[in-house]
Amino acid sequence: MAQAVPAPGGTPRTTRPAVTTGPPPNVFDARVHRIGRLVSPVLLGLVYGYWAAANRRSGGPITGWNLLFGFVTALVFAVVLMALLTFAPRLRRELRALAWAAFYGCAFGFLYSQAGESILRSIGMSLVVAVVGFAVLFYHYYTHEDAAGHRVG
Repeated sequence: MAQAVPAPGGTPRTTRPAVTTGPPPNVFDARVHRIGRLVSPVLLGLVYGYWAAANRRSGGPITGWNLLFGFVTALVFAVVLMALLTFAPRLRRELRALAWAAFYGCAFGFLYSQAGESILRSIGMSLVVAVVGFAVLFYHYYTHEDAAGHRVG
């Protein structure tokens, strides 16, 4: 709440309240966060499954086997993502970066192989994605956590 403070010339001026720093306010309650931790991987899995099925059919007709492939791919992606979201925070920063990098590399390589590329090219591209992902995540964890895994600053 701003207060009127008289200025040296006699005209009042308002002062601004002090700005406090800290974590932003939590807008959602715990129930919304629990639902979001379940719904987000499922939605991402559905997008990933659709993408994999679309790559596999190469613009051809949608068949029952293509739909089954997409849903199985979505299920596997969502389960692995939920497992990583659950267990990765318990790992040390190096292993956590490695786990996420392996997930990125495998997910990308699988999509790339469904587009009809050779298996060697798919492996090479997924290794590049995994190495870059590891470097970025390791740097992030190394600069934002101490060796025990507690957030710094």
